[in-house]
Amino acid sequence: MTATIIVADDDAAIRTVVRQALTRAGHQVRLTDTAGGLVKLIEEGHGDVVITDVILPDANGLDTIPRLLALRPGLRVIVMSAQNTLSTAVRATEQGAFDYLPKPFDLNELTRSVAAALEGRGKLVDADRDTALGGDDTPLIGRSPAMQEVYRLIARVVPNDLTVMILGESGTGKELVARAIHDLGARSVRPFIAINMAAIPRELIESELFGHERGAFTGAASRSAGKFEQAQGGTLFLDEIGDMPLEAQTRLLRVLQTGEFTTVGGTRSQRADVRIVSATNQDLASLTQAGRFREDLYYRLNVVPLSLPPLRARSEDVPALARHFLDAAAAEGLPRKSLDEHAIAVLRAHSWPGNVRELENLMRRLAVLERADTITGAAVVAGLGPAVRLADPVATRGNDSLGAAAAVHIERYFAGFPGQLPPDGVYDRLLAEVEVPLIEACLAAAGGNQLKAAKLLGINRNTLRKKLTDLGLDPVMARRG
Repeated sequence: MTATIIVADDDAAIRTVVRQALTRAGHQVRLTDTAGGLVKLIEEGHGDVVITDVILPDANGLDTIPRLLALRPGLRVIVMSAQNTLSTAVRATEQGAFDYLPKPFDLNELTRSVAAALEGRGKLVDADRDTALGGDDTPLIGRSPAMQEVYRLIARVVPNDLTVMILGESGTGKELVARAIHDLGARSVRPFIAINMAAIPRELIESELFGHERGAFTGAASRSAGKFEQAQGGTLFLDEIGDMPLEAQTRLLRVLQTGEFTTVGGTRSQRADVRIVSATNQDLASLTQAGRFREDLYYRLNVVPLSLPPLRARSEDVPALARHFLDAAAAEGLPRKSLDEHAIAVLRAHSWPGNVRELENLMRRLAVLERADTITGAAVVAGLGPAVRLADPVATRGNDSLGAAAAVHIERYFAGFPGQLPPDGVYDRLLAEVEVPLIEACLAAAGGNQLKAAKLLGINRNTLRKKLTDLGLDPVMARRG
């Protein structure tokens, strides 16, 4: 569909590549670098879709959206931003944006978003909606591409009451996401109630969920309100939903179907005015095939699936998370610590089988046990202990500095001595491993000329000759190498 797309961004390079991509898709493009220019184009009747950055020289792009929608109700506005936070995504949604694309974005994704906007599909919010917005102190941390997808999904579900199922390994922060959905939505003024299905005895789950009347069973000395009643008007978070017994699943399904529940031992129906958010680290589809989870309940709960990435898949977020946990520890009275670059490299190289929870525990442990103000890579390796595991190289791509590579090697070396320290002399042994390939590379680059190689290394020729002898290196073979 040919259309006119207005692009507002003060970065000339971005305007150029976006225009090229949209032109290839068959659209006409109008460019501006200011919010004022954008408003003027809309006032003059130009544009079928608007693409705007958040930061413009004369105004905030998000603040401009209501004015654009007032000039032309129903206009589709796509927001792009380098401020890749949950608050930005949600605020874009709140202001009436059709879509939110964190920079850098895939140009194919941009053209798909434009196509969807032109077709009128997937409108995220009602522009007239008045939703309370959380600030930048949201509990979710990370600007990796994997987390950007999480933020975009959260922004889509915040304005409505659709049932959400959060999927992810243990320790990835599923409850934090559930709380963010609650806190950023219209139900934020009402209770957020969480219940862990795996932590409640089977015989007490129905009473915990729906409450019980006095005398309903042995030991029920008084009436007790269940989680549904406690969460009225708010959000009920059902954690570890895969561990829910089948008999309780049947009752939960009935509540979701009818919107009403009764207490155990009671006869009066009560309205269930709650938003349901569930979470699991299990494969519910497989459980349904095995007959351990009701298929009809699975589809009731899995209206909007939201997958949380494991920490090893977003290693670029590890430094920010680690510093956040150290700051939180200091705020609670523990000694304030910082991380050196080698510590960060080791943290990024670890595979984090326990995910964010494991990282938080490690930072608290190091804040207490490490005597120095700065935490080193060796301290991190020692803190991880037998739990040291290397991440998949694919998950840590981009972390290609020499220090990062050395940190990975050093972590592997220490991991070879589980439960004990390696032999003394680690400094000389590890430095020699770096020195040999470095000298060989410089000799090869200098064509075997030792004088040039020494200059390249920053040492004198006699020192180079001594090192060749001490390290047993043949300069001819090094040159060939």
